[in-house]
Amino acid sequence: MNLIIDVGNSKVKLAIYSKGRLLKKDTVSYARLKTTLLSWIADYPGITKAILASVGPIKSGDFKYLSDHFDLHILSSASKLPFKNRYNTPKTLGVDRLAVIAAASQHYALANVLVIDAGSCITFDFINDKNEYLGGSISPGISLRYKALNTFTANLPLLEPKAPRQLIGKSTNSAIHAGVIYGVLNELDGVIDEYRSNWSDLTVILTGGDAKLLSKRLKNSIFANPNFLLDGLNFILEFNTRSC
Repeated sequence: MNLIIDVGNSKVKLAIYSKGRLLKKDTVSYARLKTTLLSWIADYPGITKAILASVGPIKSGDFKYLSDHFDLHILSSASKLPFKNRYNTPKTLGVDRLAVIAAASQHYALANVLVIDAGSCITFDFINDKNEYLGGSISPGISLRYKALNTFTANLPLLEPKAPRQLIGKSTNSAIHAGVIYGVLNELDGVIDEYRSNWSDLTVILTGGDAKLLSKRLKNSIFANPNFLLDGLNFILEFNTRSC
């Protein structure tokens, strides 16, 4: 069994895989990480391998606990990858982006795939039908846009993300919701259209924390997969184990 740990900017995603199948997953705070791990180890004594992908902070004590209890792989630019990485600056490429492209290479082998990860940031990553990762783009995520409106203006309130009922906002709050959500939707549809003008046989995957809010409102046809990053991390762990 494999333990998957994705340390994000504000939360930690955990999952257990066995023979490529997702058995359990959860999202926890940094404070609950150690307690959750202890509980999972007791329930799943067959866990032997683990992968850690971190774009956020992780305590040295938690790191030591993982390395002491498991055959731990830390995902980095030095990891063996199941695709050809054509990114010009691989050492600056986020491990979360490596993971979703790995999932694309696993689930859609030798296809042109655009993966959109809608989280703290919105990332667009493209792998072609030659199994080559070419790069992509990074844009502010939905929550970040709400925060920016509040932080960099004098009077606009900080709101929680919410799907607008209509295009035209009739109050300040509804205008913010319409501006942020419709702005993101049109951005995503526009980027997808640009890619499809170059690759007509494009497959588009939408994942990340805000995928549920966005998926049914896009004009373009997409596949929504909330576990895509976790799948990719498990695939990378297995790939590095086989490569050893």
